[in-house]
Amino acid sequence: MRHPAPFRSPGAVTGLIATALLLAAGSASADRITLRIGTGHPPTVVYAGLMQSYFQPELKRRVEERTEHTLNFIEGYSGAIVKTAETLEGVQNNIIDIGGFCFCFEPSNLPLHAFQTMLPFGTMDPTLSLAIAQDVYAAVPYMSNVFEERFNQKLLSRIADAGYNLGTSFDWNTVADLQDVKIAGAGLNLNWLRYAGATPVQGALPEAYTGMRTHVYEGWIMFPSAWVQLNLHEVGPYYTQVGFGSITWHGLTINMNTWNRLPPEVQEILLEVAADYEQLTGSNNLERYADDIETLKDLITVKDVDPQVRLDWANALAEWPKEMVAELEAQGLPAREVLETALSAAEARGYEWPVRYELE
Repeated sequence: MRHPAPFRSPGAVTGLIATALLLAAGSASADRITLRIGTGHPPTVVYAGLMQSYFQPELKRRVEERTEHTLNFIEGYSGAIVKTAETLEGVQNNIIDIGGFCFCFEPSNLPLHAFQTMLPFGTMDPTLSLAIAQDVYAAVPYMSNVFEERFNQKLLSRIADAGYNLGTSFDWNTVADLQDVKIAGAGLNLNWLRYAGATPVQGALPEAYTGMRTHVYEGWIMFPSAWVQLNLHEVGPYYTQVGFGSITWHGLTINMNTWNRLPPEVQEILLEVAADYEQLTGSNNLERYADDIETLKDLITVKDVDPQVRLDWANALAEWPKEMVAELEAQGLPAREVLETALSAAEARGYEWPVRYELE
């Protein structure tokens, strides 16, 4: 499917023009609706690409087929309006109407929403990861309600990532080989490196290629699609399938003021498309994982980590979920309920944990 051209201000964008654009409120009338949609990630990142190639055109199609309204978008991908760590606030303040972002960049505002990261070596199947997350959100209303109650926005979709592995600029076989090496990640997944003795570095995908090329870090905890689409294979010629797990820790949200202005029939269609988009983030990532791995095999060295190394790594992190529960419960968050629900939901769906984490 042909992607719409990303939003760009005409000519050389001055600060005044950019400011005027960002402050223009998303508008809705009886027959014309304009929504500003954005993310800090480029469309080459799977979820952002699906926002542009599926969510936008499908929402427009259904609205215009089933109602009297027309729908148009102002696009702000690749950080054109909000950066990766600014999207939650950007939607909250109505700088954009709809935003997609990783909860990993909101460790203070949404610490519990990275809950699957606290259970490393989970399923590598993003459809299963998404189903587990859906079970958790259904069981714990706080997970959805907090967006509206604290951040003036409505959670439309949960977004699954493909399974995480480790791409590096050097070959390695044991965790000892990672000792003191700078390796990037996002938020809590940096804790997965604790046992390896690596030096964690907070990173963001838009800067990943430069960070690897200039040796700010020598590796990334990353799913294979990014290694392909962002050309990280050029600066990281080794990709090791560790199997850290597929994590559902992105979301698509809409500003509540914008939501309340939408006609009821458009709200209904928006929720339908958002639900379909949510499922597509799981199935699309699952379908393309094997293809991305095969692509990488033609370009760089791809191998599986030794199973015993993976098991030892999981055992070394066995106490960490308990630590996170204590820390988050002290903040008044339902961490034990969330993590126990996630563990049980995975098992109920047939997943066997290499280490069954104990939370008390």
